[in-house]
Amino acid sequence: MKKLAIIAGLGDLPVSIASAAQERGQGVHVFRLSGFEEERLERFDHETVGIGQIGHLIKRLKKVGCEQVVLAGIVKRPNFSNIKLDMRGAKLLPRVLKAARNGDDALLRVIVGELEAEGFEVIAAEAAAQDLTVGEGIIFGREPSESELADLRKAAAIAGETGRLDIGQGCVVCDGLVLAVEAQEGTDRMLARITDLEDEIRGTSISRRGVLVKRPKPIQERRIDLPTIGPATIEKAAEAGLVGVGVEAEGALLLNRDEIGRRCAETGVFLFAFPKDWT
Repeated sequence: MKKLAIIAGLGDLPVSIASAAQERGQGVHVFRLSGFEEERLERFDHETVGIGQIGHLIKRLKKVGCEQVVLAGIVKRPNFSNIKLDMRGAKLLPRVLKAARNGDDALLRVIVGELEAEGFEVIAAEAAAQDLTVGEGIIFGREPSESELADLRKAAAIAGETGRLDIGQGCVVCDGLVLAVEAQEGTDRMLARITDLEDEIRGTSISRRGVLVKRPKPIQERRIDLPTIGPATIEKAAEAGLVGVGVEAEGALLLNRDEIGRRCAETGVFLFAFPKDWT
């Protein structure tokens, strides 16, 4: 079994991947990115590397014997003027800056391409932890009604379009009305905005209405940055008065699935996976 390197940011995803690798007996080494060190990864073999130290990272990957690489976790776009670069990072910087102007996915594709050029196998998070993805249909909670399915379809279409424009991965729709579209603020802050809207156009904890949809950007490198759903997503959706959350089948990662199921049962929020061809 090939030894796995995790280039890790913050959050549950890199922890889930490292735990899954360890459970199946696969060697794993974690490279925490400077400024985004997830404390829960300290129980694994780990070290910290700077975002601009691509040459050092590649040397260390080879030194510790990693053949597979997965990128996982939350990393905010850096201030490129403040990044400390090694020689390879400095050489790569013009390409990185050009890619950054075309969006985060273009930027990540440059990094993936550099790793692959060195012979590393870059794999998707779901390949590293296969129990994270879902197939079509209801995952937790009740089946959506016809009107809720219509909201899910509309939100999926809008999220697909905003994703094509590299804006974001999420959208909230209630009774056919678009309440919010995700941009750089992220899902949690988008959902927080819903609570400021009038009760007449949104659901409440007493009368839940509306859905959140998250789906991959059509342009994105699917080995990295797939949408993630965790217990906090369900909790935030419930706080916003929503009745359901939709994700694209095989296009989202579920973190801490058992806890997600408990939150869905407690809040009455369903989790549904829609077909990939919904537009």
